[in-house]
Amino acid sequence: MKHIYLYFLFITALVQAQIPSNYYDTATGTGYTLKTQLYNIVSTGHVDQGYGALYTAYQTTHNDDYYENDDSVLDFYSENPSGNDSYFYTHGNRQCGSYDSENDCYNREHLFPQGFFDQNYPMRSDVHHVIPSDGYVNNRRSNYQFGEVSSPTWTSNNGSKIGPNTFGSYSGTVFEPIDEFKGDIARALLYFAVRYENNWNDSGWDPHTDNNNPLNGTSDQFYEDWYIDLLLDWHANDPVVQAEIDRNNAAYNFQGNANPFVNHPEFVNMIWNPTADTQAPTAPTNLVASNPTDNTVDLNWTASTDNVAVTSYDIYVDGVNTFNTANTSFTATNLSANTNYCFTVKAKDAANNMSPFSNQDCEMTTNNGSGSSECINETFANIPASSSSYSNRNWTGDNGGSWSATDARTDQDINGSTAITIRNGSLTTPTVSGGIGSLTVTTLRVFSGSSGTFNLKVNGNVVGTIAYSDAEQTITVPNINVTGNISVVIDGNSTGSNRVIFDDLSWTCYAPLSTGTNELKRLSIYPNPVKDNAIYFNTNKAIDIKIYDILGKLVISKSVLPNSAYVDISNINKGIYLVKISSDNQSITKKLIRQ
Repeated sequence: MKHIYLYFLFITALVQAQIPSNYYDTATGTGYTLKTQLYNIVSTGHVDQGYGALYTAYQTTHNDDYYENDDSVLDFYSENPSGNDSYFYTHGNRQCGSYDSENDCYNREHLFPQGFFDQNYPMRSDVHHVIPSDGYVNNRRSNYQFGEVSSPTWTSNNGSKIGPNTFGSYSGTVFEPIDEFKGDIARALLYFAVRYENNWNDSGWDPHTDNNNPLNGTSDQFYEDWYIDLLLDWHANDPVVQAEIDRNNAAYNFQGNANPFVNHPEFVNMIWNPTADTQAPTAPTNLVASNPTDNTVDLNWTASTDNVAVTSYDIYVDGVNTFNTANTSFTATNLSANTNYCFTVKAKDAANNMSPFSNQDCEMTTNNGSGSSECINETFANIPASSSSYSNRNWTGDNGGSWSATDARTDQDINGSTAITIRNGSLTTPTVSGGIGSLTVTTLRVFSGSSGTFNLKVNGNVVGTIAYSDAEQTITVPNINVTGNISVVIDGNSTGSNRVIFDDLSWTCYAPLSTGTNELKRLSIYPNPVKDNAIYFNTNKAIDIKIYDILGKLVISKSVLPNSAYVDISNINKGIYLVKISSDNQSITKKLIRQ
């Protein structure tokens, strides 16, 4: 009983510990002087609790109180921030162990691979850089450096990727986590560079020249140039959030030291980028808008200059940041016919310094009857009776057209809705009029296999690809813009053994506008942009209002009368929307900006 009582007192003391208010008082320098000052701070008080104790630590440092909020293990490599996780682990259950695939077990992942320091302590059990991870994904990550991948050779359920690096000068194989946790990982690795700045050449540590080792052979910078650039980029683009602050506090309670870059994110640039680029580019000049069509305008301007380099230009349409390009010419698309648009441009550099606005130039789009109209075609009605066998199948869609699928089955669903599962076959729409602007579809890989893509064809031509994964996702292929009668085919499974569900297929039409006079063109929406919870219409007759988000999803539908011509928009988020206004067999679509 005495030993149990003392242990209880020890745990209670840890739980009650807090990062002292004066913890960073001696961190007064800049550059590598500051880095060493932080080393002295975070080394003092660091108590190695042992490798086995990490599983207990994870109950407070890596508990899902932020996404599903279900007290499961918060695993950076399996968490789906925008939906339900495809699998999860309960603390203390299914610890590895052996594994053959994801969702077999979880273990402890060293963000800085432990093989490089021969599993020495305390770095082997330092909770600031040793995180819980699905065992299979941990194994696939191996000892690869972190990086960014455009052509993955393998993708996990939540979208983490392995493949050739495309960031900086390094071209080897790397592991890229999802964006949600890049900053967390970067700050953990920068902590490692501080806490162990004097250990890189200890006995047992691999030479910094070894394959995949990101060290540069110094105590100050610690990592290679390109790796520092990567970590600073991730740190800047994924800032500290409350979940990371809570995790840092719990880690301090567990082992007696904190990650300074969570409490003071500014320390990162003060150490590794003390002469940060703060100079903005010059304003672009000589902006000219020209060559209008019904829905496009060409833009050209003279390049900005910068003390480092201009990386891209933001293009504003009627004061709204709408496009981005790395070039000094651009074609603004998806404009309305017979409408005057005013354009301005800003330049920005790698440090996100923004230039002043360019000159403004305006241009009127033409009205030759080739513009786009907004309409939504919902499909997948009357799907054949449920069957687990693969065969050719036919059914009638929402609009009465005949759909067909080959090598398909119908016993799977997404969120309770019967869908079509395709293996090596195809999914074909009926021929419809009105053209196609963009297409949206929900996908989910089922059974076993890997991630991959299907081709999207319009009238026999490949116009895009539809990627799929083990996590349900909605894919949009924008700017297809094919007019006339069209037939859509989804085929060409890049991994034939995969079986993929398709559901909720819809598209925006791309059809000629009427050349007749449209009285609704004189109607306006106000205020626009809108910060409040209602928009109003200056109309003297009843109108029908349909508001779509940028993916083409209908979010509001309402009929309004002249004496109460307003719509409540309190339930829609900030962003850009399309408002379709209809009356007396006429319609017009206007852009709405919700601030």
